[in-house]
Amino acid sequence: MDESVEGVRLQKALANAGVASRRASENLIIDGKVRVNGKRVTELGTRIDPERDKVSVNGTPVQFDQSRQYFMLNKPTGVVCTMHDDAGRPDLRQFTKHIESRVYNVGRLDGDTSGLLILTNDGELAHVLAHPSFGVTKTYVAKVRGKLSPGTMKELLDGIHLEDGFIKADSGHIVDRAAGGRSTIVEITLHSGRNRIVRRMFDHVGHPVESLVRRSFGPLQLGTLRSGDVRELSAQELGKLLKLGRRAENAATKTTDGATAEGAASSQPTASEEGTNE
Repeated sequence: MDESVEGVRLQKALANAGVASRRASENLIIDGKVRVNGKRVTELGTRIDPERDKVSVNGTPVQFDQSRQYFMLNKPTGVVCTMHDDAGRPDLRQFTKHIESRVYNVGRLDGDTSGLLILTNDGELAHVLAHPSFGVTKTYVAKVRGKLSPGTMKELLDGIHLEDGFIKADSGHIVDRAAGGRSTIVEITLHSGRNRIVRRMFDHVGHPVESLVRRSFGPLQLGTLRSGDVRELSAQELGKLLKLGRRAENAATKTTDGATAEGAASSQPTASEEGTNE
């Protein structure tokens, strides 16, 4: 913490952030469950600068800035991932009218892809989540044409060469097959942010995607959220996202070999990098 700033008592800051009551926050500190900038704090007189210091409780980061908001949208097909489409196509504004702050989508999904999309006004976290250098995983359920074999699934897991380089799935399995082998339902997880990568992978092995849904993004699960619905992230979900962002931040700081992740994070992503298009 910057010593020139008197700061706020730690227990008050925790209470203001909605972590727990003032008394309960004091108990958390006394019990050694609170860390400030990575160091365990047990003194009730500790003061922090909420704008600078990084605080966690039981390993979960605390968000002191209450103006920051985080939402999950189940994006329908036919909607483009922009807040204003010059061509007049359906865009994300219809889902954000009730949100007071100006939020943006984290990465993108193609118009013909549905599923989990994060909306937030937290630019720093959004950058970490969307930037390919941080390798946040995404899971998709795809309906692909034809009878996809276990051998072909293994090929995707081992890796294939596309026109823009080598790519492999982090995990994946066959979920179901339609009668007569007309189509196959596949679940696939990968961390690449390359343009339309899921569709291009299945095209490459001869099984074009007929429909595609993103079911998870990092620690977030789409669950039973209906198509077109938006909801605010729960405290638990937000904690997991912030922890992911904090880990990426720490990794960037510690990396000193070659082109660092920190350097990658500080640069502006290109359009193809920024979009987790599928």
